Amino acid sequence: MSPPTLTDTHSNLSAATAPVALSYELFPPRSPKAAETLWTTIRELEATDPDYVSVTYGASGSNRDTAVDLINRLLLETTLRPLAHLTCVGNTPAELADIIAELLDHGVRGILALRGDLPQDGTLPPSGSLRYAQDLIELVRHVEQRRTALLCAGKIAVGVAAYPAKHPESPSVEHDVEVLLAKQRSGADFAITQVFFQAHEYSNLVSRARRAGVTIPIIPGVMPFTSLRRLKRLGELAGVDPSAHLMERLAAADTEAEQRRIGVAATVDLANAALDSGAPGIHLYTFNEHAHALDVLDKLALPRPARPTFRAQPVSPTPEPVRHEEFAI
Repeated sequence: MSPPTLTDTHSNLSAATAPVALSYELFPPRSPKAAETLWTTIRELEATDPDYVSVTYGASGSNRDTAVDLINRLLLETTLRPLAHLTCVGNTPAELADIIAELLDHGVRGILALRGDLPQDGTLPPSGSLRYAQDLIELVRHVEQRRTALLCAGKIAVGVAAYPAKHPESPSVEHDVEVLLAKQRSGADFAITQVFFQAHEYSNLVSRARRAGVTIPIIPGVMPFTSLRRLKRLGELAGVDPSAHLMERLAAADTEAEQRRIGVAATVDLANAALDSGAPGIHLYTFNEHAHALDVLDKLALPRPARPTFRAQPVSPTPEPVRHEEFAI
């Protein structure tokens, strides 16, 4: 029999309550006016001290420059830690390796590795381009390995997507879990779920994943349910019908304020249900709008880590220079 380990002899180590991770999703602005609105949102979200903010990346890198610009500004002008989205469809390994290296050189230490959307016109991706998120994870790890000495102060955290409801292109939810397990084996550190609308969808995903051998954290991605139009659109994109009861209540609201109250309450209920089932954090899809996300956050009362705050020390007055003639005999 093997001797007991440290954790065996100190069973209370696992009893400590871990803080709940908090993060937000942002997307690069498409116009100067949108940029102004976004930076108002960024400053408001920064005040909540999130663990990171993810920055989306267009299909085939269509908004690469604006995404990288936003990431650079976040690194240089804020206290926020950016998690850079990166998609692989339509890009060769060499192209993606250059992008990964550029992100690392700028100070990024977190990458969300995604396949990306296939071309809507049905054309095939260029020959030699990567096809799956699993390939992108392995490429990130390859680039990381070649830069080990440069990353001694912080390795790369690689995240992936997870699907509480069946991926539109997947044959089954079981297949989705097999894909998630393959991503973990390729080096993924954590997963963030796509939007879901029913509490059981998250808990069922976690149960299926754990039975299959997935051990990485699975963080629920939650959107404020305050826009009827957005709910319908996301339901179409995800191939999942939002709650009919919620849709009816939002449609029947007499005022925008009432619709906001109903939507925030439903979002909080969903997030709390995920937390009750063991979610290690909450990832809020903001759509570059802070007000409704902060409404949700205020009502969640997440246990957050106590981080030290920097306080400038008073500067002592500079002593007058000593003149040699003062010591002359």
